[in-house]
Amino acid sequence: MRLISGSMALVLAACAPVAQDSAGPPAPAAAAKSDVMDSIANLVDDEIPEQFDWRQNFPSWYAAVTPYRIIGDNKAGIYFVGTKGLGMFFIPTDAGHIVIDGGMPGEGQYVADAIRQLGFDPADVKILLNSHAHLDHSGGLAELKQMTGAQMIASKGDRSALEGGFYLGSEDDAAMNAPPVKVDRVIADGETLTLGDVTLTAHITPGHSRGCTSWTMPVVQDGKSYEALFFCSATVAANRLVGPPQYEGIVDDYRKTFAMTKDWKPDIFLANHPEFAGLAEKRARQLAGDPLAFVDREGFPEMMVKLERAFQAALEKQTLKHNAIMKQ
Repeated sequence: MRLISGSMALVLAACAPVAQDSAGPPAPAAAAKSDVMDSIANLVDDEIPEQFDWRQNFPSWYAAVTPYRIIGDNKAGIYFVGTKGLGMFFIPTDAGHIVIDGGMPGEGQYVADAIRQLGFDPADVKILLNSHAHLDHSGGLAELKQMTGAQMIASKGDRSALEGGFYLGSEDDAAMNAPPVKVDRVIADGETLTLGDVTLTAHITPGHSRGCTSWTMPVVQDGKSYEALFFCSATVAANRLVGPPQYEGIVDDYRKTFAMTKDWKPDIFLANHPEFAGLAEKRARQLAGDPLAFVDREGFPEMMVKLERAFQAALEKQTLKHNAIMKQ
């Protein structure tokens, strides 16, 4: 069993920035990102206790946020239905609705309640999507599927972990398990998914998980179309890159993702942990009267530069440690 930085509170540090909201003014997004990158760069192996209190160690993952629309006209567009520390997203269409990610185990009801607060019926959710098969993003999907009867769509690379309820490569780490959820349809890189008047495109961006899936879609506000990106992740987090790797080919997968995304400049960058995209700061600007507060064409490329550096540092650190152990 493994842990990151001697405390489970850092197991998914690369996935898990600090809380989205606070009692004081939000910290600048760049500073928050820098803190996260520092945490990623200092990851080390340790022990995972079989019983672990996620709520105590990650309170922001359970802290409620009033759901809100990120962008869109009338009742269409993209909505935030997550918690302070976890990004879940709701996309209504004229033929039913889409949810991306389900948060932690037990948070399916939270997402459903958030949808109701927005004036929609969770029973009309037809499609469930997942960024990647780690419990802080897949944990509530089985509950949501049972509640809504929605179709679960995911990548081939993450299917086994979703249906088995485990963290690929750490199957014996019970603390990282999630409720299993049946995948009804497998989607491939570049494949589109259409429901009503909304079309999303799947982009397999592997590394963080074997089937890590990012999604893009156009969204219209005030007659202008913007490209939105729901990015999976490219952080190392609890992953072993060497000796043995979390899964075969993981290093090449990370490099593939960094190369693939090199020229991506989405208009709207959304992340499954709010700090990565500075969502709290953007929401504050929106509340202050900026209707395009979430339009940020530089946020994603800036983040990817830092993530690639952090990956390289982690690879070098893990390689040195592995070599030292092998020489003993």
